[in-house]
Amino acid sequence: MSSRADIAVSYDLDPEFFRLWLDSRMNYTCGVFDDTDDLDTAQVAKLAVLHDFAHIAPQSRVLDIGCGWGNNLAYLTQERGVAEAHGITLSEAQYEEILRRDLPGVTVSCIDFRDFAPSDTFDAVQSICMIEHVCTPEEARAGHAVARYRDYFHKAWQWTSPGAYFALQTGLRDRLPRRPEDARELSWLGRTIFPGGMTPRAEDIIMAVGPYWEVMQLRTRREDYQRTTTHWRNRLRANEEHISDRWGRELFDTYDRYLTCCINSFARRHMTLSQWCLRRVDDPE
Repeated sequence: MSSRADIAVSYDLDPEFFRLWLDSRMNYTCGVFDDTDDLDTAQVAKLAVLHDFAHIAPQSRVLDIGCGWGNNLAYLTQERGVAEAHGITLSEAQYEEILRRDLPGVTVSCIDFRDFAPSDTFDAVQSICMIEHVCTPEEARAGHAVARYRDYFHKAWQWTSPGAYFALQTGLRDRLPRRPEDARELSWLGRTIFPGGMTPRAEDIIMAVGPYWEVMQLRTRREDYQRTTTHWRNRLRANEEHISDRWGRELFDTYDRYLTCCINSFARRHMTLSQWCLRRVDDPE
């Protein structure tokens, strides 16, 4: 699992920096561009897909594992009529931002998911690109990836009521880079932007999820993530002077390089994006 210090590197920068190049809701994950080229519209479409995958109703008690700055929690309570939504984050900055927003019907915990112990169960779970922080590169190299992901899915199973659904969105590793420079850039990205993180493989998820959740739907959106990261880079570059003046040239250059690496990785099929609809196995063997 990524440490609190690792998470701080990834997410505890000034929220105003992210606000300059993410969409207006600050979704830091792939949008869904089925009928649009507008980033804001695509991000709402993503939230709608994951709402439906989790079979959420207004009376549902919903858990968002890795809730970011609260954009999905706000969507659920303000636009889909959900009365109670709880978020988990390990980022102090994201936690403080959600508290600042004071969203009705929303509660949040700044906690490692492994230590989360809710007093009541949830009817639905969502997790949007958080599982990439569940297994470290060292754990994956030691052959522990499936075990780490299985622990994660077991926790979610323990926190839910019979009949619950789990909407999972995660990046996936696809084919290995053939060009040494691509491999070096991906390695740099992991060390610099997401230290302690590891993008899973589809087969790892399949093996890990089985005892506790049944895969009902799986959709990949590689081209959507390429378009999302292209939008982000365009917006970042449009704010180059402001970012450089306020936070320093190095930060702009680092994030420009990172987003370029993402765009290339999706274009060359080194990475893809997946959305999973999982149904709780109420009688696991």
